[in-house]
Amino acid sequence: MAKTLPKVDVVTVGVGWTGGIVAAECAKAGLKVVGLERGKNRGTADFMNVHDEYRYAIRYELMQNLSNETITFRNNRNMKALPMRQLGSFLLGDGLGGAGTHWNGQTYRFLPYDFEIKTMTDKKYGPNKLSADYLLQDWGLTYDELEPYFDKFEKTAGLSGNSKGNPFQGKRSSDYPTPAMKKTPILERFETAAKKLKLSPFMLPSANLSEAYTNPDGESINACQYCGFCERFGCEYGAKTSPEVTVIPTAVKTGNFEVRNNSNVVEVLKEGNKVTGVRYVDIISGEEFIQPADVVVLTSYVFNNAKLLMLAGIGTQYDPTTGQGTLGRNYCYQIMPGATGFYDEQFNTFMGAGALGMTVDDFNGDNFDHSNLDFIHGGSISLTQTGVRPIGTNPTLPNTPSWGAEFKKQSTYYYTRTLSVGAEGASMPHKENFLSLDKTYKDAYGLPLMQMTYNFTDQDRALHKFISEQAAKIAKEMGAKEVVQASPITDYDIVPYQSTHNTGGTVMSKTPEDGVVNSYLQHWDAENLFVVGAGNFAHNSGYNPTGTVGALAYRCAEGIIKYSKSGGSLV
Repeated sequence: MAKTLPKVDVVTVGVGWTGGIVAAECAKAGLKVVGLERGKNRGTADFMNVHDEYRYAIRYELMQNLSNETITFRNNRNMKALPMRQLGSFLLGDGLGGAGTHWNGQTYRFLPYDFEIKTMTDKKYGPNKLSADYLLQDWGLTYDELEPYFDKFEKTAGLSGNSKGNPFQGKRSSDYPTPAMKKTPILERFETAAKKLKLSPFMLPSANLSEAYTNPDGESINACQYCGFCERFGCEYGAKTSPEVTVIPTAVKTGNFEVRNNSNVVEVLKEGNKVTGVRYVDIISGEEFIQPADVVVLTSYVFNNAKLLMLAGIGTQYDPTTGQGTLGRNYCYQIMPGATGFYDEQFNTFMGAGALGMTVDDFNGDNFDHSNLDFIHGGSISLTQTGVRPIGTNPTLPNTPSWGAEFKKQSTYYYTRTLSVGAEGASMPHKENFLSLDKTYKDAYGLPLMQMTYNFTDQDRALHKFISEQAAKIAKEMGAKEVVQASPITDYDIVPYQSTHNTGGTVMSKTPEDGVVNSYLQHWDAENLFVVGAGNFAHNSGYNPTGTVGALAYRCAEGIIKYSKSGGSLV
């Protein structure tokens, strides 16, 4: 039998960026907060020997154990969904800080276009630009309304960038807190090529800081050492902004916050139109506990947030046959167009940082005319110098055998002689792409696994082809002796790594009929339940999602504090 614990003001399910932000803001406001994190405790001191590519980048030391919980996957409803047995297409974080520990640190604001994409697309191109199979919708919140929260997140993270660099960005209330990172010879080559093509390159906004910084809460972040071990690694220098060095310590210092590690939430408890708390399992002892709370906040990853709502029967599950329901709808991923240039000269590609890069936004959002194109949106096109590592980096020319003497010769030669111009392509919601509970497979606790039904669409394929062509032009202008454009995409495959930028399933909306939560991330069907993360996105943009997730978390925290004082719906 589960043991019932003393009631608290707020309980968060997950302690990463969203859980940490909510905890810090609520605890500073005097609310008693408990953060339940199913992974272990960790911090900068745990990463002193982190430069082990095999342990962290190949065997995924910091990632979720799929033998305990995974997802099932199918391309369409006629296929049998099977469990994902090995991490590949995306990497699910585990432990204090969540994916905010092992991220690269590339931190953008979504474009104003993103938040009003349906209205702006219809106005410019007419309501039939995409077929009715695409579930395009506005977010219920504009860029201008979210801008103060973007600003707050950037100041907390100490982001390094140049606010005057991107001519396509939304209005900003202030500059980035720290200057842009170093412009290396590789990035200068990209910049020169982009300018020759009449594009507008700018330094990528980075959470690997260019200089030491103390944020408004008094937390110190160190300067990046450009070691090249960011993505899939924790930072031993405390220089990659993460929840463990910012918002979590801020919450703890108030005396109003408690983190409970190794605590896996298996149920959201509900009575009437309110939730009463959560039930969780201590994964070490196997003991079960009930944590009552005035407010429950789901701050775990996209899949787990949606799963807990589905298990609790909170909200209406999306049905692709009828189009009814919103829970699980609008699942989007991201496409990765690009091109690779092969050179005879060597570059210091083994040096770098997760967010060391230069970008052009000329083909992102609606920054270019789509009148004669069979897709909308686009992607940010970048050259990033993240630090290539020898086990996972084996570049070869096309038609080279994947093993043997010639493979070894080319992969050794081109290890420091290739530069990739890559892009993060936007993803539009489609009626056949959705999340649901699997009817066959269960996790280690006997609960149904999350089931993903997803495939690339005609929109995705057209966008991928167009953006890859633009990337190839830049790579050619950079002087490569041979440019290899990314192959056209066909069906989505969950095996090769692409990005961990899963979105949708618990979308924000202006009305209950169109989404799961309102603009404060308050659940439409349970007023003291909040759900925050990339699951709130109505579609995915041509950027990394974390900056927008962070802004939404600050918006959510403000809503929780308001609710704690007056109750009721916040909109």
